Amino acid sequence: MAEFLAPALQGADIVDTVEANGLTLAYEQFGRTRDPALVLIVGLGMQLRAWPDAFCRALADTGLRVIRFDNRDIGLSTQIKTARRYPSPFKAFMRGVAKRPIGAPYQIEDMADDAVALMDALEITAAHLVGVSMGGMIAQVVAAREPERVKTLTSIMSTSGHPKLPRSRLRILLRLARAPKSRDAEDVAAHMARTMRLIGSRDPRLARSEEDWYSECLKNAERSYAPAGTHRQMLAVLSARSRRDLLSDIRQPALVIHGRDDPLLPVAHGRDTAAWLPNVHYEEVDGLGHDLPPRLLPRYVGWIRDLIDGELVMHRGEALERKAG
Repeated sequence: MAEFLAPALQGADIVDTVEANGLTLAYEQFGRTRDPALVLIVGLGMQLRAWPDAFCRALADTGLRVIRFDNRDIGLSTQIKTARRYPSPFKAFMRGVAKRPIGAPYQIEDMADDAVALMDALEITAAHLVGVSMGGMIAQVVAAREPERVKTLTSIMSTSGHPKLPRSRLRILLRLARAPKSRDAEDVAAHMARTMRLIGSRDPRLARSEEDWYSECLKNAERSYAPAGTHRQMLAVLSARSRRDLLSDIRQPALVIHGRDDPLLPVAHGRDTAAWLPNVHYEEVDGLGHDLPPRLLPRYVGWIRDLIDGELVMHRGEALERKAG
């Protein structure tokens, strides 16, 4: 593996934008363009830097062209301009519970089209996809609708979207809907750090301090702050339909990782996602919340590389217990 070892650099090898699906998408690349592509898809309100440099570099060191990007409406990618007023996250949640239309400005499927268009713009015929949270939902849709474009699928702390799965605690949903006291980067960072402490890992072996979260969130807030975009992304998530049927159509090797102590998407969401995939390896991590703890990232790199190399023990999803109806 020595030929793939890279120097300990800060940041990516390539930082650029492309026109894709009528949008400008900001992306960063680690590794060599000629290597097999791996596309990292972030979650709700997350910027591409949610995938740590060290994680991306470690994957690139295994011989992969690693690409992380800002989804639409966040970071340095196009933010949708509209004068329309949309329901608050709480009202949208209650509409979803009542099975009423939410009226989202776009759907998860549209964001999946963005990911495919990004691959087209970068001349990537097929890629390994890794999605976290909402990014896992997006990756699932791409793998099901564009099977020839996806070599493997990794879904981290995500969901099948089935309505019978347990919901997050109300206080967490209300916290996600709250705004910082001002748009100053320091206030935004402090607000987001408290949110991440609430939904992230609490196990002392994995937990990050609020000061650590503040430092990371401040860098993000100084790069971009797009609360309206996060709101619109949340509406897309809340209006998403169950993907169980889509998951059952995915034939590519898949890896599902979920935390046993995830307060935002309880562990039943990870189990259900794995249960509907025909060719899956499932990893359930004790003490893990809804975050990417630095101490676990080397393990994630190993699992993803093993998935790509065909070294994980795979199962038929239906062999796993399906707990929701």
